[in-house]
Amino acid sequence: MSSTGRGRLTGVDAARGLALLGMVATHVLPPTGPDGEVTWPFLLLSGRASALFAVLAGVGLALSTGREQPRRGAALSAARRGVLARAGVVAAVGLTLGLVPGTIAVILVNYGLLFAVAALFLGLRARALVPLAALWLLASPVLAHLLRPLLPPGPGPVPSWLSLLFPLRSAGELVLTGYYPVLPWTGYLLAGMAVGRLGLGRARVAAGLVAVGAVLALASALASDALVRAGGGVPALVAATPRSSAVPPWQVEEALQHGLYGTTPTASWLWLAVRAPHSGTPFDLVHTTGTALLVLGACLLLARTRLGAVALVPLAAPGAMTLSLYSLHVVSAPGLEAVLAPVAVWAVTAAGAVAVGLLVRRLGVRGPLEELAASASRAAASTGAPARTGSVDERGRSG
Repeated sequence: MSSTGRGRLTGVDAARGLALLGMVATHVLPPTGPDGEVTWPFLLLSGRASALFAVLAGVGLALSTGREQPRRGAALSAARRGVLARAGVVAAVGLTLGLVPGTIAVILVNYGLLFAVAALFLGLRARALVPLAALWLLASPVLAHLLRPLLPPGPGPVPSWLSLLFPLRSAGELVLTGYYPVLPWTGYLLAGMAVGRLGLGRARVAAGLVAVGAVLALASALASDALVRAGGGVPALVAATPRSSAVPPWQVEEALQHGLYGTTPTASWLWLAVRAPHSGTPFDLVHTTGTALLVLGACLLLARTRLGAVALVPLAAPGAMTLSLYSLHVVSAPGLEAVLAPVAVWAVTAAGAVAVGLLVRRLGVRGPLEELAASASRAAASTGAPARTGSVDERGRSG
């Protein structure tokens, strides 16, 4: 497939499909093996799959609201209303899934709030979004580090309708102390919107995403390692972390390998130099943004060829309906885990997602929750064409 338009959408959806399958892996596969070492799927995917989803959410918002040329005037107002309506649907689905017993930290309520925040920036072009995203990724973790001590420690329970009974506490967890804190995670959305405002149908843009993503991922990893070593390394973090911390001293080394729960302890500024999964530090955010750009660019390049586009269909099909498939995964995971081994749970879930995605693609319809969100968006937007954004989430267990 050489059509740049269709290739662009196939590439974006394929990246979403990869994020979905990666998220399922971090949910259901054990983080450590029999020898106690972190498993390679967890090392590869933890933190990166959820970041890829968030960046792609920003890409989808940009593609549905003017692509390279953001909407203006009444059309921009209509687009914002549509995005806010979509955000409401996603958040409502998340609040419902939060009632499902299980160990998955459902991201959808945070995701809906991220959509609502991103609506404020729909009128910006790439040249404004790029520096804004960079500043947000670097500065928001510092601000969060200063503000978190003012709030009860997180991450708290998975958001559900019951959370509405405790609005202030729940708001603090959603924005600052929870699994996917919206303050720093807005940087992912802004980075994705900046990418979506570029000409994704051009090969040099896709190649640029691969190159920039690789540089960001590698440079942030090397810089983090150097700073942590210069600051005294793990022993310094252990010494600076009080016993009352959400990550007590005796769990620091394990947390750096297995990941945190959305935030770092605030006992030492050295924590902002780590790059552990789901740590929400500048280095974690930049690294995972880089890996997201690399994956997206690679999928876009592959989708430009006929053979590549065909090869990506098994990923692009479920990637076009990730809100529905993610929700189905959250609902089905507890039952599958009760009767199947972890690898079998992943295989069944992945195979089912691909099969359902291919069937829905063959029928030429949207997934049911995607259709619900699109209908709400159309109803809210009195002008302009209906928005077509992509999908959702990731993990929870610490995906």
